[in-house]
Amino acid sequence: MGLGTYKHAAGSEYIDEEQQLHISSERGRRLWLAEWPTWLLIVTIHAGWLGTLFFWRQIGTVPATLLMIWWCAWYMSLQHELIHGHPTPWPWVNRLFGYAPLAVWYPYKLYRDSHLRHHVDFHLTMPALDTESYYVSPAVWAGMSKPMQKLHWLNKTFWGRMLVGPLLSISGAWSQVVRQPLKGNWSYVPMWLIHFAMLGIMLWAIDAYFGVSPLYYLLAISYPAQSIAKIRSYYEHRPAEDHKQRIVINEAGPVFRLLFLNNNLHLVHHDFPSLPWYLIPRVYQARRAAYIARSGGFFVNGYGELMRRFGFNPIDAPVHPHMPEPE
Repeated sequence: MGLGTYKHAAGSEYIDEEQQLHISSERGRRLWLAEWPTWLLIVTIHAGWLGTLFFWRQIGTVPATLLMIWWCAWYMSLQHELIHGHPTPWPWVNRLFGYAPLAVWYPYKLYRDSHLRHHVDFHLTMPALDTESYYVSPAVWAGMSKPMQKLHWLNKTFWGRMLVGPLLSISGAWSQVVRQPLKGNWSYVPMWLIHFAMLGIMLWAIDAYFGVSPLYYLLAISYPAQSIAKIRSYYEHRPAEDHKQRIVINEAGPVFRLLFLNNNLHLVHHDFPSLPWYLIPRVYQARRAAYIARSGGFFVNGYGELMRRFGFNPIDAPVHPHMPEPE
């Protein structure tokens, strides 16, 4: 069937019949069924986060802070894995390992709901349709203030994404706490109340028991963790007529591959959202040339390339190019 995509099961898109047989064989292996790498990841992240706080003074403020940034950023990658049905077939069990507000800013349910809507590939990058789009419509752009437009241009640079990207995302999400009830939508209010309650308890506990102030945790740990997470999403999607050519293949180095749980090979993940993180490279390498062709050449040779080329230069424009101009 060449490079033509065909679907077999919900959420799975195969390149050819041979790949379908490959994935089917992987599904029956003990590595997939037992999911021990994900269980190990869950234990490592939670134990690492708590252990760093427990031994904060012995480790030292700077090394401990760097470790906490890593744990929080890694925790967000774990939450992504949990959302896609790992390590158990029961969503309520998986949710238990990602519900705590270790990364602070977003309730698990909000992330889950918005991310699953993002997986409608035909909507990728489209403002108001793709929940993770960094593009705006011409109409929205025309109504923006000049300072806000400059902020969006800054967000299109690599270092700008790390600096202001979290601020834009956090302010957008938190503004809905007020806006949605004003519009008559109270469905997410219980979610936010639970999240704020858990967050308050967590920040109080790390201050009372480990001497880490809430403000320090928010500004020196959680916000930088969000900034690191923004590295993965920087140029993860681009506008293109073919929806599969909107999804990147980024052959990142080992540190970022581990931190992002191989989600840098993003086209593979979109083809197989239920594929465990540790099997993504195997599936990719078996069809590497086909995936690069399938992406329309949307290939990046690691995040260092993006850093060097677009550290201070916008990678593209904030306005989506395939939408009509406002009248």
